[in-house]
Amino acid sequence: MLSADLLFDLREFSHASLFAGDRPVWSALQDLKNYMDSYAYTKHLFSRLADGVAAREHLVLHAGKLIEASQCHIDYGDTLKGGLVISRAGEVLQGASLIMAGSVLLGDRIAIGQGVLVEGGATIKSPAVIGDLTEVRQGAYLRGYCLIGERCVIGHTTEVKHSVFLDDAKAGHFAYLGDSIIGNNANLGAGTKCANLRFIPGNVQVSYQGKLYNTGRRKFGAIIGDRAQTGCNSVTSPGTIIAKGCLLMPNTTAPSGFHSERRIG
Repeated sequence: MLSADLLFDLREFSHASLFAGDRPVWSALQDLKNYMDSYAYTKHLFSRLADGVAAREHLVLHAGKLIEASQCHIDYGDTLKGGLVISRAGEVLQGASLIMAGSVLLGDRIAIGQGVLVEGGATIKSPAVIGDLTEVRQGAYLRGYCLIGERCVIGHTTEVKHSVFLDDAKAGHFAYLGDSIIGNNANLGAGTKCANLRFIPGNVQVSYQGKLYNTGRRKFGAIIGDRAQTGCNSVTSPGTIIAKGCLLMPNTTAPSGFHSERRIG
């Protein structure tokens, strides 16, 4: 069976329990809603932003409180390397995150880790969990049930829905990911689209080692293994599973099923 350990190193991932057991890797997508619905959110934290009105000013998240950024000094270094440094009255606020003016939060089931940057124009719909040192760039749209690991990039005008990013996964520019899982250090080129709905009725099926498996899911995008890369303007068909280290070439459409080759297209 195509289990998660064939695609991902889960030893450092904070949400590895989502992939527990010797089950098909797409079972994590089946379990994602229950996992995130039971997550321990601090629901009062973003109550002043949860109505969907764009933030009127930069806000600093530190030690479980929101602080007006006008009280702080901000150094905009490389977020993924801990370069976002926020200080107040000369004291560095260790682990502080920044929610920039113009960003929109919908609902109060949102968790934001340490050293996170949410740029203006980004929209985050609950539930969402965003790990440490992650960057959510201008115009990004997290449509709910988004589980994002550490040091990830949700890029400019990238749309993510009911998906998981493992640590260091990056979708930097103009991407769409629906019902998908992106592995550690995987990188999606600009314009990558992970299609998640077949034209014809019925559940998505996946071919693996000569057998056809019914995933039980009407919506199923892509599962992309650790260190895999997609080229610019590439597309994955519903039910595409790409092994560790694979390359999907630019302007290429990957058919559904498991791809063990080092290169597709």
